[in-house]
Amino acid sequence: MERNTLNRSVAAPSASVLQDTQTRVINQVYTWMSLGLALTATVGYYTAGTEVLRNIIFSNGMVLIGLVVAQLGIVFALSAAINRLSAAAATGLFILYAALTGLTFSAIFLVYTSVSIASTFFVTAGTFAAMTVFGHTTKRDLTKLGSIAFMALIGIILATVVNMFLQNSLLELIVSAVGVLLFTALTAYDAQRIKDMAATVSGGESEAKVAVMGALALYLDFINLFLMLLRFLGVSRDN
Repeated sequence: MERNTLNRSVAAPSASVLQDTQTRVINQVYTWMSLGLALTATVGYYTAGTEVLRNIIFSNGMVLIGLVVAQLGIVFALSAAINRLSAAAATGLFILYAALTGLTFSAIFLVYTSVSIASTFFVTAGTFAAMTVFGHTTKRDLTKLGSIAFMALIGIILATVVNMFLQNSLLELIVSAVGVLLFTALTAYDAQRIKDMAATVSGGESEAKVAVMGALALYLDFINLFLMLLRFLGVSRDN
C-alpha cells in the first residue's frame, strides 16, 4: 500500500496541469514578442527623429556594420548558449537585440512614408496572426515545412549578398516575393514548434527560457515578413 501511495505521489502531471503550463508559456512568448516589437518601433521612430543619432549611425558605415554584427552575435549567442544562460540573461539579450534592431530599423522611417509603413504593419500583423493560429491548431506536422523553409532562407541570404554587388531590381523583387512566402511559412512552423515545446517544460528557468527563445523566433519572423512586404507596399518619401 505504501508503494502504491508513493507511486501516486510522483505521478506525471495531469493533463490540466500540462495544459495550464502550455498556455502560460505561450502567453509569455507573445507578451515578450509584442514588447520586443514595441521597443524596436519606439527606438526606431525616436532615432529617425533625432539628428544626432542619425548622424552617428548613418554617416559612418562602420557604425552600421557594427550594429548588424552585434545583432547577429546576440542571435547566435542566444541560440548556442541558451542552456548555460540564466533566464534573466537571456531576457536581457533579447531586449538588447530589440533595441539594436530599432537603431538600424530607423532607416525605414527616413525612406518610406508613415502611411505606407502603418499599412504594411497591419498587413503583416494580419498575415502573422493567421499563420500563428494555423500553426497552433493544425493537426499536420510542419517539421518538413520548417526544413524546406530553412533551406530557402539560406538561398535568400546568398541571393541578397550577391545582389548587394549586382544591384539588380528584378532579383530584389524575386527575393522579396520568395521572402514573403518563406517567413509566412516559418511563422506557422515556429508557432507549432513553440506550442510543442511549451507542453514539455516543467516551470521555473526552463519555462522562462522557452518563452524568450519562442519570442525571439516569432519576433524575427514578424520583422522579416514586414521588411519583405514593405518592398512591395512601401511608398518612398521621394515620390
